[in-house]
Amino acid sequence: MCRHLAYVGPPEPLGRLLVEPPHALYRQSWAPRRQRYGTVNADGFGVGWYAEGDPVPARYRRAGPIWADQSFADLARVVRTRALLAAVRDATLAGADAEAAAAPFASGPWLFSHNGAVRDWPGSLARVSAGLPAGELLSLEARNDSALVWALVLHRLRAGATDVPGAGARALAGTVLEVAAASPGSRLNLLLTDGAAVAATAWGDTLWYLTRPGGGTVVASEPYDDDPRWQEVPDRTLLAASGTDVLLTPLADPRENALVPAAAAASASPKEPRT
Repeated sequence: MCRHLAYVGPPEPLGRLLVEPPHALYRQSWAPRRQRYGTVNADGFGVGWYAEGDPVPARYRRAGPIWADQSFADLARVVRTRALLAAVRDATLAGADAEAAAAPFASGPWLFSHNGAVRDWPGSLARVSAGLPAGELLSLEARNDSALVWALVLHRLRAGATDVPGAGARALAGTVLEVAAASPGSRLNLLLTDGAAVAATAWGDTLWYLTRPGGGTVVASEPYDDDPRWQEVPDRTLLAASGTDVLLTPLADPRENALVPAAAAASASPKEPRT
């Protein structure tokens, strides 16, 4: 349904992460290699990034395909950042909302993206959404499943201590389990960053990560090149990453499973990368 990517680490131009690699998110908009649902991601795109000294990210979003936006190529060439979240969109259902429906969604220091679809939307989440304050429902940026999933994540972030390490990961885990229980069969690959760390879930679609030797961690729907150091995240797994470390935990019951180093999780449940 979509492809997305997040990065934290040393400052990099946007283009070095999103455009220049041979299978970058830019190319994935028309030729993804590991997308299980849909074939072309031309229903909008967006990127959010953090400027030095400013905790609130900037966003650039458009309703059309990324390859048709010549302004983005210039922007990506000159803007440098220590953290970003970007996505190209294949809409689940045709509709209005234009760029408002394109990730990343944002609030305060947070950027969010959803790769997947809520089954039987919107009726399947009627009871879940009833638990949100009316003001939060009325503030939805778009009338799609991703915007409501973001509202559920944000509600958890606002209710908890967001300055505690792992707050983002816990908000994603709780939301995925709640939505999956209300709407079985949903695909819920979520991606969240506050500019310092990245949290993500693999639930129904592909997710990979790369810890770069020179510093920095990339988390993405699929690898942007053929570097053998890319690691696939097992399905139904929660990922938490900084610029140097990646931690994984199963999502079957995150209350009973502490985050463990990615290397340990990989050795306990080996999985060969697909080529």
